[in-house]
Parts: sequence; C-alpha cells; structure tokens
Amino acid sequence: MTDHNTASVPERQDPLRERYKDAPDEAAITDRARTTGGTDTDPFHGQVVPGSEDHGVTWPFGIHRAVGGHHDAPNPGDVLCAALAVCLDSTIRMIADRLGVTLNFLEVDVAADVDVRGTLLVDRTVPVGFQAMRCHVDIEAVEGTDPKVMQKLLAAAEHSCVVLQTLRSGVPVETSFDGA
Repeated sequence: MTDHNTASVPERQDPLRERYKDAPDEAAITDRARTTGGTDTDPFHGQVVPGSEDHGVTWPFGIHRAVGGHHDAPNPGDVLCAALAVCLDSTIRMIADRLGVTLNFLEVDVAADVDVRGTLLVDRTVPVGFQAMRCHVDIEAVEGTDPKVMQKLLAAAEHSCVVLQTLRSGVPVETSFDGA
C-alpha cells in the first residue's frame, strides 16, 4: 500500500461531497474483480484480481471442503464475509473521524451460513445461497465518549455501509457468457 498522508475524513470527503452536488454523474463508480488462472491447475484453486485499477495485487482462492475443495485458501464465502467486514469497519472509522470520536479498538466479525446441499443438487428444496449472515462489531472508544454520539456513529455506519445495505436489499445481477 502507498503511504498516504493522514488527512482527516472531512478534508478528503468534503470536496467530493460538494462536487457531487454539482456533478452527480461523477459519484457513480464501478468496482470490479476478475479471476485469472486456475484452468492450468485444478478446479479447486485460482486467483482473483481485485479492483478496476491494477494495484499489483492478486489473491489466491480455494474451494470449501464442504463442496469437495481442499479449504487451503480463502473461499468465495470467506471473500463475501471479508467484503462486509472491510466495508463496515472502514465506514465506522470514517464516521468516527468525522464525528471526532477516537477509537481504542474496532473489530468486525462476519459469519455466513449456507446449506451446500442446494448447490450440490442433493436436495432441490434447499436454496442455493447463504441463508443467514451475522455481523458483530466489537468497538471501544476513548473513555468519556458520549454514549449518544456512539449510538449516532453506529447508526450512521450501518446506514452508510454499501456492502451491508446491498446484502440487505439485494441487487439485480446480470450474467453473460462469451465462447459458449
């Protein structure tokens, strides 16, 4: 990662907020990830390249043992849980900075439950997909922080977390195939 200066959240975000009022089209962004490799190894491993820009990062992925994989690398469910944990953690920290709240500790733990009989076509009545997700936030602010400010921080973070709100409300997903 690049060593960035330690500008406050308002210093970084306020100019963007003003610009997006005048140019709302600039606020529409597209995130992405793509897989690469894997066809030269086995069906249980591959690489994912996160981001729409080349950050020089690839992540190995594997497949969960519950569907025949070796479970020797993060699996797609782990990556989904990580996306939620990262989004909520960073949202909390940005809003804490904006509200002037100093955090001593923050940990976001996400777990997701799936019954793999659906994806393995063992039982067609079992839905394919995660049936439940749990997100636990362990947070500690400096002594003397007003509890009402903490409630405001957490409510704002829950409201503003893009991944959390996407999972809660769902999103249309379009699939296309080339070379079929």
